[in-house]
Amino acid sequence: IHGSRSGAASFAPLPSTTAMDYSELEGVNGLRTSWNIWPASKLDATRIVVPIGCMYTPLKQADNLQLVEYEPVVCRSRDCGAVLNPYCTVDFKAKVWNCPFCMQRNAFPPAYAANITEQMLPAELMPQSTTMEYIIPQVQVSPPVFLFVVDTAMIEQELEQLKDTLQQALSMMPQNAMVGLITFGNMAYVHELGFPDLPKSYAFRGTKEVTAQQVSYQLGFAVKNDPRGNAASTGSKRFLLPIGECEFALNSILDDLQKDPWHVAQEQRAGRCTGVALSVAVGLLETTFAQCSARVMLMVSGPCTVGPGQVVGTQLEETIRSHLDLQKDYKNARYTKPALKYYTGIASRAVMAGHAIDIFACSLDQVGLHEMKVCVDRTGGYMVMSDSFSMHVFKDSFKKLFELDAYGYLKMGFNCKLEVHTSREFKCQGAVGGLTSLHRKGPSAADSEIGEAGTCAWSIGALDHATTLAFYFEVNQASSGNPQGRQAYLQYLTHYQHASGRKRLRVTTTSYRYAEANVQDVGPSFDQEAAAVLMARYAVAKTENEEPLDVLRWVDRMLIRLVSRFADYRKDDTNSFHLSPEFSIYPQFIYHLRRSNFLQTFNASPDETAYYRTAILRENVMNSLVMIQPALLEYGFDEGPPKPVLLDVASLKPNVILLLDSFFHVVVWRGETIQAWSDAGYQEKPEYANFRDLLAAPAEDARAILQERFPVPKFIQTNAGGSQARFLTNKVNPSSTHNSTQGAYGSDQGAVVITDDVSLKVFMEHLIRLAVQS
Repeated sequence: IHGSRSGAASFAPLPSTTAMDYSELEGVNGLRTSWNIWPASKLDATRIVVPIGCMYTPLKQADNLQLVEYEPVVCRSRDCGAVLNPYCTVDFKAKVWNCPFCMQRNAFPPAYAANITEQMLPAELMPQSTTMEYIIPQVQVSPPVFLFVVDTAMIEQELEQLKDTLQQALSMMPQNAMVGLITFGNMAYVHELGFPDLPKSYAFRGTKEVTAQQVSYQLGFAVKNDPRGNAASTGSKRFLLPIGECEFALNSILDDLQKDPWHVAQEQRAGRCTGVALSVAVGLLETTFAQCSARVMLMVSGPCTVGPGQVVGTQLEETIRSHLDLQKDYKNARYTKPALKYYTGIASRAVMAGHAIDIFACSLDQVGLHEMKVCVDRTGGYMVMSDSFSMHVFKDSFKKLFELDAYGYLKMGFNCKLEVHTSREFKCQGAVGGLTSLHRKGPSAADSEIGEAGTCAWSIGALDHATTLAFYFEVNQASSGNPQGRQAYLQYLTHYQHASGRKRLRVTTTSYRYAEANVQDVGPSFDQEAAAVLMARYAVAKTENEEPLDVLRWVDRMLIRLVSRFADYRKDDTNSFHLSPEFSIYPQFIYHLRRSNFLQTFNASPDETAYYRTAILRENVMNSLVMIQPALLEYGFDEGPPKPVLLDVASLKPNVILLLDSFFHVVVWRGETIQAWSDAGYQEKPEYANFRDLLAAPAEDARAILQERFPVPKFIQTNAGGSQARFLTNKVNPSSTHNSTQGAYGSDQGAVVITDDVSLKVFMEHLIRLAVQS
């Protein structure tokens, strides 16, 4: 306890950057920050180059989480609303507490005031209660609603696989979860589940845009003189029912579901009104379950070719847009701008209703994810992309969504509203992730903007235990003089609807120390892993409005400025250059970020780029780092576990097996010698049992990765010279290429990559030369 004056105390321990590893700190509060000691003034903040940012996982599962069932104690100040926390100073004599964000003195509620002493503290003031969760009493919400929107304009084998996965998922869902079904091809059909004896569906024309009001009229919800909305609530029971009441009816409809009967002429694409189906789904939920727990789950196997939201024409001779078409504004990119505008409108409607939109796209060609991405990004939904509905990438990912926790509840939160409160000397510039601004310009909102900005509150349609959001801050005090004891205070309030039907509030409060006048004091607190991911998210957010080449140049400039600020060197002497351990791996992360699909559009379709960018905007620090710089493990005949090796072409040796984890793909690669022995069948002979074990080990580890990750990655088994070895060779550092005779680590043992990309060694040489120059 840190005494501040007679009768007053502050209880929270000040965080120490040396006390524990940054990843351990993340396990406590779900927070990772780029700088753990903050610059004391606005000028100093510009000198550290990398913005002050924080990666926050709101529903992070923590062992020491305090779960209580009563209302939180909230600051009474008009512009504040922060919640009582361990960083508040308490006057035990006057029974009041000081808010560290607005300095308001607040009286304790009578129940607190009667019992509080220095020895008897409420849970909120305990030093370990920096993260608490409140179950709001006497507030019940409806159980979660899942509206399946199923594309039927696909080949029958694909449709059968999709139906099978849907039926398996239905059997896994809690009995009180509510479900509905919309199918679409050339037209969209809303299926009635309330009368299993006589299956009925309501058809919507695929060429005509529909509003929520038109949906409610056509489905019979809209009744004049119904101010309480009773007609909507009773009418919805025909289309959205608890799984326990409609499982038989829904399974019967799925069993009878056929491929879209609309005739498809030769040399034409199937008619698919994805835009109308999505609008009908959002309209149905808007009129029946607004501000409730609900998500639209779209399963699509091809591009929208009919009506609003169309991304390509029906003629097969017309190819779907590529990155070059979008850059040059060619003829086949003419649908993109109207489609983007249309899907942005749908996303805004879903945000207003508090719902999430998920997209499961399974096709060998593009389906229009580039245009529909906004629906997922703004509502916090899921996006899964695969080649087929028969692949484990879709099947396992879809079933993983409906896994239950130890208490029998779905592992997700719905209709979330997140607020940020900051102490006076810094403000929030914005957030990047699966969220949308609520345009609440409070005292914590900064004037400068990054991502969803100009607010201190955001809407998130759905969250799970892994969903991570990035927040960026700026110090706004002109001088380094700080009257608040040189501490910055930050609080996140996450209001959400739990799958149990209760409203909850997760409160996370933290504090950071301000540095002294010298900027170099900030350096040792640099978390290079969190900083790399925050910069990656910032760069991905910039690609929405800027050309990728301009974003790459910006990333380069920021790296050069950071290295030149914090490295030790003599002017114009490259040999004197030295980076301290806190910064040593950061340039390597940026090197791999520059080569990644997040910033490079070469050899990727707009849909693939959209998928990769959406994925990095929702994952935590470690998963994001795996996306940026994949992990590589080597399996050999040496004793002991597999060892991590450099992501370098020199690691591709003939007598080893490599396991590459790039988040989206898990690749098992065998060297030439290993593959030759396997082809010769040595593993079948009892005297070569160790070889059999060697072949099995990476497959076991790969299976473990596939079981725990969402979305489930694609598994690839290949060997040196195999066609699928490209998934490994395009990720490794090309230290030895067809142009060089000797690699950075010696090319006598490793392979050679045919590429024009610069190696990490050349990249670092150029970086050092630019950093040290006068």
